[in-house]
Amino acid sequence: MKVSQRTVRLELTEPLRISRSTMAARDAVWLAVEHQGTRGYGEAVTSTYYGLDAARLGRLLHEAGRELARCATPESALDALRAGELPAPGTPPAVTAAVESALLDLVGKRAGVPVHRLLGAAEAPHAATARTIGITSYRAAAEQARLLTRRGFSVLKIKAGAPDPEDDLDRVLAVRNAAPHARLLLDPNGAWSPALADALLPRYAGLGVEAVEQPLAPGDPEALAALAARSPLPVIADEDAVGVEDARRLAGRVHGINVKLAKCGGVTAALRIADLLAGSGTALMLGCLTASTLGLAPAVHLADRARWTDLDGHLLLAHDPWTGIGGTDGTVRAGREPGLGVRPVHGAPPPDEEPAGEETARRQTPDPARDGEAAQ
Repeated sequence: MKVSQRTVRLELTEPLRISRSTMAARDAVWLAVEHQGTRGYGEAVTSTYYGLDAARLGRLLHEAGRELARCATPESALDALRAGELPAPGTPPAVTAAVESALLDLVGKRAGVPVHRLLGAAEAPHAATARTIGITSYRAAAEQARLLTRRGFSVLKIKAGAPDPEDDLDRVLAVRNAAPHARLLLDPNGAWSPALADALLPRYAGLGVEAVEQPLAPGDPEALAALAARSPLPVIADEDAVGVEDARRLAGRVHGINVKLAKCGGVTAALRIADLLAGSGTALMLGCLTASTLGLAPAVHLADRARWTDLDGHLLLAHDPWTGIGGTDGTVRAGREPGLGVRPVHGAPPPDEEPAGEETARRQTPDPARDGEAAQ
């Protein structure tokens, strides 16, 4: 198999502010795996929070590509990945997820079936996705809510964690008044103390918020579970639930777990978490980082398994270089074409122009002002 990659810049339509940072753009590294004239694609995006800049991603994907080149077929490589035999131990989950995406895309294309059928689903999944509203003025939030609900969005996720908690409450009230029929999710990105959460959660329950995501600072899952036990709102773990073992620890003790493929390690890991949560009382949420359609597509093929779907990262971009999962009307839809069912938009840069490792090796210095983490 031949492996190549390309690094591109993803600019947001407008900066997205969350409790810990503001992001205006990030880099994405596209991975292409070719076998006998057919190509499969995956994407990994930079993340300050997870310590992944473009140079490191490029090196890691280059190393993973060398391992793939030793496999006889894409199918055998996918089997090895599912068995934990590749990529190398210690590989960041975001890299594993991108490699698995490219293999699933390639294997699906070779078999002539979409990825969701490879995963056992007969019909193409679709789901109403949440649309994120960042920390902004209450007037701007209300206007965004009106525009989004007119376009078809029925679920809105509001970022919280402003220095003054009353500002967050004003923003949520403004969104509730502007979109009285929308389902509201709240995401402080770990900005609250347990005492502040105890004070605020009843007030958000009174505003009709459906659930709150990672209200407490990550690193103390026991505190999060204790909060969930007394909270008037469902509590969803995100930063405290990275992989399978974290999910095992919290299953039945929080109301939901936000599974992001770049966080847990890809589709196979996500399916293991879903199986682990089944029957535990903890529901599955599918989330994402801000990324292109290519980066979100594998998760959309799992969308029928989630109670909450938050797959809007591609909708935050000024120009999404890929297409194929919808979302602009509030619903994401898995493609029915073989593989991931996505394709570059007209005029986008070729997804496999450079040999693995070359472009990212030249990008050594991230720009924190533009690359601030925005976990969706």
